[in-house]
Amino acid sequence: MTKLLEKAFEEASKLPDIEQNILARRVLEELESEKRWEAAFAASEDALEAMADEALAEHAQGKTRRMDADKL
Repeated sequence: MTKLLEKAFEEASKLPDIEQNILARRVLEELESEKRWEAAFAASEDALEAMADEALAEHAQGKTRRMDADKL
């Protein structure tokens, strides 16, 4: 465990039980959300690679143009 995480848990342990449970629930939900995101990203790897190849091909064919961030 990192020193920063140890410090966070030390500070959290000073909170009332209900606030500790709320914090714990939020941390667990965030970790679960991260797992879902990683799984979704891994599952879409082939599709993302195909889209990237298509975009590079279009750029090589001169079918793209530079975007002006001020016009977005």
